[in-house]
Amino acid sequence: MVLAVGTKAPNFTAKDDEGNTVSLSDYAGKVVVLYFYPKDDTPGCTKEAQSFRDKYEEFKNKDIVVLGVSRDDEASHKRFKEKYGLPFKLLADTDGSITKAYDVDGGGYAKRVTYIINPEGVITHVDEKVKVDTHAQDILANIGK
Repeated sequence: MVLAVGTKAPNFTAKDDEGNTVSLSDYAGKVVVLYFYPKDDTPGCTKEAQSFRDKYEEFKNKDIVVLGVSRDDEASHKRFKEKYGLPFKLLADTDGSITKAYDVDGGGYAKRVTYIINPEGVITHVDEKVKVDTHAQDILANIGK
């Protein structure tokens, strides 16, 4: 059962694709799109990442942070990001602590679930029925509500 709307988003700390330490608390005061996906460079995950890449300017113009999370390591994230020109951070949840905290652990991989977190750190939307081709546009539409 994923975390419910109205729940305080669990803070976390992880390494990004560049080896930098990133915490959710770094983005206090901003809307954060935290999207979990199973594996770098697989067909569905690539389409989903490309949808966020293609709409990234819209997120940026609205001062919205996009963070992708999977159980892949930093090196895998770096290759995936470079191969597809992804402009947002990918976080390495190699120990599964973030996927467990957000209740999206699929048994060694992250389930495809996206959370929208408001500037106060509260979950305002959960998307469990992700359409990989249009996911970023679907999220933008939900943020606008």
